[in-house]
Amino acid sequence: MDEQAEQSISLELKRMRLDMIKRRTFLQVAATATAGALAAPYVHAESKKFSGITLRVNGYGGLYDEALKKSVTAPLEERYGLKVQFIAGTTSADFVKLIANRDNPPYDLFMGDSPNMVELTKAGMIEEIRASEVPNVKRILPDFREFGQFGVPFSVASVIPVYNSKYIKQPIASYSDIARPDLLGRAVVMASATYGSLLTLLGLADENGGSIENVEPAFKVMSAAKTNIVALAQTNVAEIQMFQNEEVYAGIFWDGRAHELRTKGLPIVTVVPPKGVYSVTTYINVVKGIKYPEAAYAYAEQLLSDEGVLGVPRALRYGVTTDVALPEELRQDLLFNSQARIALKKKVDWEKLIANRSAWTEELNKIIRR
Repeated sequence: MDEQAEQSISLELKRMRLDMIKRRTFLQVAATATAGALAAPYVHAESKKFSGITLRVNGYGGLYDEALKKSVTAPLEERYGLKVQFIAGTTSADFVKLIANRDNPPYDLFMGDSPNMVELTKAGMIEEIRASEVPNVKRILPDFREFGQFGVPFSVASVIPVYNSKYIKQPIASYSDIARPDLLGRAVVMASATYGSLLTLLGLADENGGSIENVEPAFKVMSAAKTNIVALAQTNVAEIQMFQNEEVYAGIFWDGRAHELRTKGLPIVTVVPPKGVYSVTTYINVVKGIKYPEAAYAYAEQLLSDEGVLGVPRALRYGVTTDVALPEELRQDLLFNSQARIALKKKVDWEKLIANRSAWTEELNKIIRR
């Protein structure tokens, strides 16, 4: 074979090799494009897998519900197409409504505080929630989940002493300081039948050698404080107004409400009792027999995410229940902002508290009326 023929064959082989490479590249690109075209609708469908579903939740109203809409429901709708409807009312009335319609629940998710959880579990109206369904459950801090696998705790409100530093120069340091002589006619506590008032009694008992089994020491402190207490505030709004109008300079109140007073320009100091702090935790529950349990679990998962669990603290400065890293602007305002503070949170036997509610309320009313 002459040299010219060899060169011709070599060039032909090169062209064939180049054609094969081009064809292989084309097929790879085409396959990728086809896969992308098929995957895009799937990804879109997956991201909107709860489109057309609306979950119903009993609401607390006002800033509380608005905070949850912003940090929980808005992201869920954007991500999954899931809508959530808050139906504002009172928890006690909502509970009765739930029980009366157990075969056709009016709510898919039920929001309630620690005392409500006792009733919900006894009534058999809620499902257990496990980490296999809501992975962020693993992030809940120890002892913040008070009812086994029932309910997802996401917010903590604490009953604490507060005072106006403009008028009270000697700092208040404990629940028992409500009986200090310098508070004559200038103190307020929550209405006797409220859980805030019952937790106040536990705080007083604990500081004076008593317990949930023996609250007599608390009643003695309340007897000594009688001349200081100008009112049993029937609502949180009423107590806020009393502080704003400077009718009172000190009292027992919720930590979030104390922050609210500070935002209104009052120099209200939040006290952290060294013997321990009594709190109530707010839970979200999945109601038994609902149509879309997977969507309800998605709500709970978002609620426990960093974005979700910080919603209520950002708006109202109530405490968190997870290992979320607190932004500095929140840390300085939250009661439970460190391991040392969290260790002060007292355990409460809610079933015993509920059992004693009527008797304690009656005795406290007698003391105030004497």
